[in-house]
Amino acid sequence: MEKHIEVSDPVLKSKIRRKEINFAGNQKLKIYGLLSCSSGKRMKKENRIFFISENEALENNYRPCGHCMKTEYKQWKNNS
Repeated sequence: MEKHIEVSDPVLKSKIRRKEINFAGNQKLKIYGLLSCSSGKRMKKENRIFFISENEALENNYRPCGHCMKTEYKQWKNNS
């Protein structure tokens, strides 16, 4: 788990290219989703956190985004 405000843009881009970052989350709302999610792209930088895997996000008690991860969100909601 890595906070956006603690990573420079060149390092962030490099980590995304190398698949060291695959998901982003909102630290305040405890929601994670795809890096391409339009909702996630509007998030404030200070609230954004990055995960290497979906498991890492789930282990940290984040829930799937209802916009970009509809199937995962429905499963999460049914199990809650």
